[in-house]
Formats: sequence, structure tokens, C-alpha cells
Amino acid sequence: MPITILDGISTRYEVMGEGPPLLMFSPGGFDATVEKWSSLGIYAKVKPLDHLSKHFKCIMFDRRECGQSGGRVERVTLGHFVKQAKALLDHLGIEQAHLMGGCMGCSPVAAFALAHPEMVLKMVLYWPVGGVKYRMSGQLRFAEHLGFVTRHGMQAVVDLVKESGKPFGGDPRGGPWASAIKSDAVFAEAYAALDVERYKVTVVGMQQSLLDRDTVSGLVPEDLLLCDIPAFIVPGNDGSHATSAARYFQECLPKSEYWDVAVENQTEAATAGKLLNFLLG
Repeated sequence: MPITILDGISTRYEVMGEGPPLLMFSPGGFDATVEKWSSLGIYAKVKPLDHLSKHFKCIMFDRRECGQSGGRVERVTLGHFVKQAKALLDHLGIEQAHLMGGCMGCSPVAAFALAHPEMVLKMVLYWPVGGVKYRMSGQLRFAEHLGFVTRHGMQAVVDLVKESGKPFGGDPRGGPWASAIKSDAVFAEAYAALDVERYKVTVVGMQQSLLDRDTVSGLVPEDLLLCDIPAFIVPGNDGSHATSAARYFQECLPKSEYWDVAVENQTEAATAGKLLNFLLG
């Protein structure tokens, strides 16, 4: 897959299919990679790419700090994810696109629509993350990483990641830059030399930005209420993808269409029909 430099960060991406552009923000939490659209949970079941790529130019990418994309130690917010995605569209010469997010990718989709409404045609929010359990588990993950750094230092994080190879979601001790440490030796060396106390402040700020409320994190509801871009919302129903998060998007987005269906009835055929009817309608 091609890799390009966006805002100084290497970004791995893939383009599949022909037609109107559909920019897809990968699911997978803190391991949001291209492959998750085909291999992860509900997406492996409903196979969205098999159907969407027959009608759209599907543009997928490893989110920064994930997979083979790079990273930069800073207080990462949804705005940083938006910046990467917009830079990818600019790189591909695309002025307008549909957007689709899965899991943790839903919030950057909405943030993109708020920041660049002129570029967004329609948006799909598939199993948005959120809810009190999601917020609590995410905060615990950051706390475990901070505890490891406090006890053992920065070099120990690098050594751990090189040994285990696991992303942040697989082993919280490795932290949100684990994938970048694994894939980039130069980044890993610079990371190990960071000042511990300054680094901990950055991580706390990142956690507070991305896990700031019990509904859908990182977005101001009053901003969503003014968003006039059509949205299609597919609800999840578990500890990370609370149905309340999907209902929150429904409440806040004036032009939203909520698919009120139980998870067990989200079959491949039914899902494909709903997505295509919305995007092509």
C-alpha cells in the first residue's frame, strides 16, 4: 500500500473501487488500520467494503499512531485526526467526499464535518464509541500506561513494545505511541529520550481531550446541533459502543437517519442495502 507524508507524519493508505470518493475512518480503537474494515467483529460480518467498493472510490488509511502510519508526541485531539484526513484528500486531489467512520472513527468524521462542511457530502457513523463504560475503560488504559512510565521510564516503554509488538489497545503499558515505536526506529529513539514529567502532562491532556464525557467524547453538542450534513447512524450495543452514543448523535445531528435495528439483525444484506440507499439516494 502507498505511504505518503501528511503534516510531517507518514500515512499508509489504500484506494479501492471507482466512483464518488468515500473517505473511511477505520475502526479498531487505538489500532485503527485499513485491515479492520475487513477483519474486525461486525465489519467482518457485514463486509462493507465488498459492497461499497462496487459503487464508490473507498479511501482507507491507518490513522496516525496506528498500524504503519507514524506519529508525533503531542496532545492529540480529534482535530489532529481531521488534519490527517483532510491532508489525504488534498494529496489525492479530492475536493468533496462522503465520509464513513467505524467505532472510534465516528467522532473524527463528525469533527471533520464541523471543520470542513464544504467538503462533506454525507456521513455514515457505524457503531460510534461512547458511554460511561467506554469512558472508564479508556481512562484506565491511559492510567495504566502512565503508571508504567512513572515506575520504569521511557526506555522501558520502548523495550516493552519492541518485545511484545502490541498496540495500545493490546497492552496499555505501551501507550498511545506504541505502534509508531514499533514501526519507526528513529521515532523510538527520540521517544526514549523524552522528559518523563513533560511527557506525562502531554498524555494526561490527550486523555482528557479524547475521553471528556460519557456520551460521545471530544465533540461539543452545540456545534453538532448546527451541522446540516445528512448522517446515517448504525447503533452498537456493548461496553465500548453504547447504544446511547448512537442515540446521542441522532439527537444532536439535525439531518440524521437512525437505523433502529438490533445488532443481531444487522446482517450483511440488510446493512449493504441501508448504506447504499443512503449514500446513493
